[in-house]
Amino acid sequence: MAGDKKFVEAITSMEDDFAQWYTDVVKKAELIDYSSVKGCMIIKPAGYAIWENIQKELDARFKETGVENVYMPMFIPESLLQKEKDHVEGFAPEVAWVTRGGLEELPEKL
Repeated sequence: MAGDKKFVEAITSMEDDFAQWYTDVVKKAELIDYSSVKGCMIIKPAGYAIWENIQKELDARFKETGVENVYMPMFIPESLLQKEKDHVEGFAPEVAWVTRGGLEELPEKL
């Protein structure tokens, strides 16, 4: 029921905490919801529609300049991720490691 929905009580000031302000706004607008998976959110239909429109607009702009789209891998071997330590000061990845494929142990964490 609509009366049972828990909304953000107050929206944090953007000047005080931009990240919290953004979270408050998208939560209050019901564009996202929290997931039981730590660090993950569910993008609801209205939020996804906004994302699709942003993608469509940016894609058109990119193509006007000759930029081609590319997909990058979701799973990155640990050895490649660790190389970032040499390039980015203070680099501390917060990732979920994949260590098994089916019943087999992977030769390297992804």
